[in-house]
Amino acid sequence: MTFLDLGVSKNIDKGLKEMGIVVPTKIQEQSIPILLDHPTDFIGKAQTGTGKTAAFGIPLLTQVDTTKSHVQSLVLAPTRELGQQIAKQLFKYTKYTDKIFTEAVYGGEKIEKQISRLSRTTHIIVATPGRLIDLIERKVVDLSKIKTIVMDEADEMLSMGFKKDLTTILSKTKGDRNIWLFSATLSSTLTDIINTYVSNNAVKVTIDKNDAVNKGIDHQFVVGDELNKLDTLIYFLKTQKNARGIIFTKTKVAARTLSKQLNAKNYEVGLLEGEMTQKERDKVMRAFRNKTLQLLVSTDVAARGIDVANLTFVIHYQLPDQIEYYTHRSGRTARAGKTGLSLALITKTELKIIRALERELGIKFAQIR
Repeated sequence: MTFLDLGVSKNIDKGLKEMGIVVPTKIQEQSIPILLDHPTDFIGKAQTGTGKTAAFGIPLLTQVDTTKSHVQSLVLAPTRELGQQIAKQLFKYTKYTDKIFTEAVYGGEKIEKQISRLSRTTHIIVATPGRLIDLIERKVVDLSKIKTIVMDEADEMLSMGFKKDLTTILSKTKGDRNIWLFSATLSSTLTDIINTYVSNNAVKVTIDKNDAVNKGIDHQFVVGDELNKLDTLIYFLKTQKNARGIIFTKTKVAARTLSKQLNAKNYEVGLLEGEMTQKERDKVMRAFRNKTLQLLVSTDVAARGIDVANLTFVIHYQLPDQIEYYTHRSGRTARAGKTGLSLALITKTELKIIRALERELGIKFAQIR
């Protein structure tokens, strides 16, 4: 199956090939033909790292009328990083097409800069909910002619407290427009939003867990004492030479402590935790993307929206509280057809959590050492 088989135009396909995107993922295979075919509301349930941006991005770009200068589509994303990433991808997909103008707007950057950029022709806005509402209230953004709203990582937006903002935005755009909702999980809160704003005739696509869990990830665990965890981590990192990865903790205190301990051992480590300012966060992510940092230590909340290519491993220094967090974490590696390692450092009492993850996600862990 190729993208041309799915109905993707030759010009967009050429851009995808140049990016090394050749074989559609399951979510792309099942979403693109439907979204290209006719206007419809759509719900796509698939895990992080399964290629959702192209699944909605390609049909979104295809429906833009470049002869018109008004905003035609809106993509909502939970974090600044994910918003920037989506806008960047859309730009790359259109290298060989007519000029399509996408603008990303988010908190943490001066609103005046964004107002200035939006005064030019803009076909697609990629936005975090809070900043979009600021721009609507200032009458900078007009959503009246929008054809499609995409909600990407919808579950993440709700877990970050954006429900009120989302309902405000959706109620302002009622009428002849379609909603395409993509999410890793469908919580009861999200179901409320679907029941209120999404058509009963919406097409639903679910990539089941056997397809959703990336087959390129090797899941492993090491059992040891809490006191020896740092030594086990150092031993593992020594085997990785120059490989890059993210180490996850459950709490910000643990993240801060661990990053200090690794820095003391001369590892090039960046820290991401929820109380950092946007400026500090951007500085760390820039260094990590530029490869001046080899490792990131991060909490689950701080890692939302991170998308960095070619990560070799993810380490669970502390196991997450929720099963979907494990999928979100491990999905940071083995992207775009590559392979990767997800390693959990656990105590004996946590073995039952590993078994629960195996059952729920349909995966198999290998014990090492």
